Amino acid sequence: MEVHNTSLELLFADDTYQLTGVAISRDGRLFTNYPLWPGPYKYSVVEVLPDNQVKPYPNEEMNNWQPGDDGKNKWVCVQAVYIDADNFLWVVDPACPNMEQVYERSYKLVKFNLATDTIERVYTFEGVLSDKSYINDVRVDTQRQIAYLTNSNEGGLVVVDLQTGKARQLLQNHYSVKQDPEFTLLVDGKEFKKQGEPVHIHSDGIALSPDGEWLYYKPLTDNKLYRISTECLRNPDLSETELGTHVQDLGRFTTTDGMIFDPDGNLYLGDYQNYAMVQITPDLEMKTIMKDDRLIWPDSYSLSSDGHLYISCSQINKQPDYNEGQNKRTSPYTIYRMPLP
Repeated sequence: MEVHNTSLELLFADDTYQLTGVAISRDGRLFTNYPLWPGPYKYSVVEVLPDNQVKPYPNEEMNNWQPGDDGKNKWVCVQAVYIDADNFLWVVDPACPNMEQVYERSYKLVKFNLATDTIERVYTFEGVLSDKSYINDVRVDTQRQIAYLTNSNEGGLVVVDLQTGKARQLLQNHYSVKQDPEFTLLVDGKEFKKQGEPVHIHSDGIALSPDGEWLYYKPLTDNKLYRISTECLRNPDLSETELGTHVQDLGRFTTTDGMIFDPDGNLYLGDYQNYAMVQITPDLEMKTIMKDDRLIWPDSYSLSSDGHLYISCSQINKQPDYNEGQNKRTSPYTIYRMPLP
């Protein structure tokens, strides 16, 4: 049965290019991004303009990378956009086309000043991440000047000191950053497979509690949820073994891609198996807050200053890779918003 909720408002639709991220600024500027995956591709990062138009961000040149170009000064394969509490835009470029191999160590986290639309700083990961890594999503603690990212290809958390630029990858061998081997992922009534093999995508969704004290994270292809104290992640003196003892397994909730907290400490996740959005309260009670057949693989989230949750739908489940080569997509890639419950 089709479900269409009137409080789910369509803001942007792209009939051609597959988007993943969404970020809404304090003054209402909307950004999205397009990873370099199989299928048609044009820009990496855009600002969404009125009348369903887009403008490459920050300019055309940074969006025109071709194999053979220097990837350190251009977008290669952007996975996420994020706006921090101080209204700066952050762009995560794993620089790993088709999630296969990082191009010439050009993975980067880029900070933009939205007042001037210029780059404030570029953080790189050479010597920290392998060429099989895929940095996926980011959360920034503006008070402590720390960024946290997930590595979804291999499993791992990346912690960046934004003042020194020093990055560390942590928990790479811990079970919490890996897909739960006991979980079988069913999407659209069948096991989620790529070229006949079950898909395992590791630590992906990430969320920082409003006080910055806890980092929540989870693998993409199972329903487990974990958290760890950021004090532990920021402590370089803890060994990997010691750090692992501080991970809290919160239990099974739902399969989601991204995650985000509201100021009251409620955590919002997608439920891509059920075309829905869920809320987990601070006491870990979960409820469905939106179910709508237009929510085709809700991917990433952003909160506006006027209390709306922005949702991008990347339709990953409709890609040919996951459907024996058949493209199952019948509607545009989209960005919606809904009022917070």
